[in-house]
Amino acid sequence: MMSGSHYFTGAPEVASERRPITVTLPDLTLELTTDAGVFSRSRLDPGTRVLLEHAPPPRVRGPILDVGCGYGPITLTWASRRKRLPVWGVDVNTRALELVRLNAESLGLGNVQAALPEDVPEDLRFAAIYSNPPIRVGKAALRRLLHQWLGRLTPDGSAFLVVQKNLGSDSLQKWLNDQGYPTSRVTSVNGFRILEARPRPEGAGPESGRGTTS
Repeated sequence: MMSGSHYFTGAPEVASERRPITVTLPDLTLELTTDAGVFSRSRLDPGTRVLLEHAPPPRVRGPILDVGCGYGPITLTWASRRKRLPVWGVDVNTRALELVRLNAESLGLGNVQAALPEDVPEDLRFAAIYSNPPIRVGKAALRRLLHQWLGRLTPDGSAFLVVQKNLGSDSLQKWLNDQGYPTSRVTSVNGFRILEARPRPEGAGPESGRGTTS
């Protein structure tokens, strides 16, 4: 985390201070630019690393989404792994989105779209979502976010979420199942769980519907 500005604010107040960072994974190395006011700017976040190294590839072919993309390690990794597929990075932080675009250009990745949530076409559906969700936004906001984007999965799509055990991964898994999203644990690595959530079956879900936050 950083001081001076929350990474989940729209326009960070902290002064820009760009710096290079190398993201090294078993299958590729990415030279990226980060900045003050974005999540985990000094190194690849441990949870994100677990997700990128241990989550399975998309189960089906189609657009890929990174929710809460930050400077883009998840977006750019999957854009590199699946160069023929569109990969969307979504964030409320405009500085983060600028970095995703900058990094995509420097890597020669023409399949990346960086967008505010409201700028994603309403009819666009995703075959896979990969996310290190912003747990610290609070339970109600997190649940609204998950409802919003899990509802954009294709019928046979999957969302892969990495959540630290001590930040409530098991309770989140239970809540997702209670909301009608079939959710299972893919693996557990270094205290992080990778959860796979599937779309609600037709007609499933609590009586209170998608607005449920309790």
